[in-house]
Amino acid sequence: MAQRTAVLGILNKRNGIVQDVTLHPGQSVRWKDVIVRLRACEATAPWEEEKLTGAFVQVDVQQPNKGWSRVFSGWLYKESPSLNVVENAVYDVTPKSCEMTFPAGPTAPAAPVSSSNLSSAKKSGGAAGAATAGDAAPPATEAPPPSAAANNAT
Repeated sequence: MAQRTAVLGILNKRNGIVQDVTLHPGQSVRWKDVIVRLRACEATAPWEEEKLTGAFVQVDVQQPNKGWSRVFSGWLYKESPSLNVVENAVYDVTPKSCEMTFPAGPTAPAAPVSSSNLSSAKKSGGAAGAATAGDAAPPATEAPPPSAAANNAT
């Protein structure tokens, strides 16, 4: 995980100041009376459909008696911040990005082959004769689906 780099935003709710910090897993930063430790960061691979960015973070806050107390330890997700929140009256921490390298992934899927609606099968003719390519048959109408009341009738 040494090649990973995360950017975390630390918000001081009292004065509205946001500090962005860049950390590698295992590093920590002290800003005023809060310590934020990054334990891990993950991002989905570029070839995945759903993009997620997460960071395992520990937040310690200095108490009035000068002791430290852990107020949060867990995963935070950029795309769904309400999933797991830092519950502290003064500070909030949000992951902004996680840069990491990926092994070579699967190749991009081939573009779908477009096909025409023309069939090479012979047209079936009725008793009156075979239809020609210029004749257009009227569109078939489907019966409406049965109602729920008809399905539940016994």
